[in-house]
Amino acid sequence: MYFIVYGAIRIMGKREIGKLSMFDLVVSIMLAEIAAFVIEDTDKPLFHGIVPMLTVLVVQIGMAFLSLKSRRLRLMIDGKPTVLISKGTLHRDEMRKQRYNLDDLLLQLREQNIDSIDEVQFAILETTGKLTVIPMDNSYSANSSSQPTNNKQRPRKDKVDGFQNIKYEGLPLPLIMDGKVQDQNLELIKKTRFWLKNEIQKKGVLDFKDVFICSIDHNGKVFVSLKDDQK
Repeated sequence: MYFIVYGAIRIMGKREIGKLSMFDLVVSIMLAEIAAFVIEDTDKPLFHGIVPMLTVLVVQIGMAFLSLKSRRLRLMIDGKPTVLISKGTLHRDEMRKQRYNLDDLLLQLREQNIDSIDEVQFAILETTGKLTVIPMDNSYSANSSSQPTNNKQRPRKDKVDGFQNIKYEGLPLPLIMDGKVQDQNLELIKKTRFWLKNEIQKKGVLDFKDVFICSIDHNGKVFVSLKDDQK
């Protein structure tokens, strides 16, 4: 049973041994419980444990394959990350929804050498429970009321109009995924498909369907990665 469980985890992929999503955690617990039942009752044939474990394994691999093809399914299975802090502002409603208390937040900020909430550009609670923190630039603070005295102290202006309207759809924000334009995300940054077409053409890409992932970060920088057959 040890080697069977070990083999099943290897087949499911390296993702299983990292930070587990909710679905991965359920699968791992089920595999362990099935193996334990067989080990405890030695009178039962071994296949009484192997068959359900293989069934769970097939379901997990099938769901993982389908989630590669559908972002909507990925969101249903893994959920969506949640922004707890944006530009030094704490989102208490989001913390309440996630049942995430202030002590947990401050603890994880301290672990990343952040002393104050107003030093945080974005703090995102990932689906694995990990807190991803993007600090402010050292040159300015979101809550600073003083005027800059030179160019080095001048607050940075986002290159993307409308970015401040983004609550969260992922950082960086995906604009094309698996060749499909994410129109709702374009609306968030107040851009059109025509603008997006021009941006990918600057990267030497002619068509949306040739793009595996295209995203934009909070500085307005566009990243483009082609599909394998287009490289």
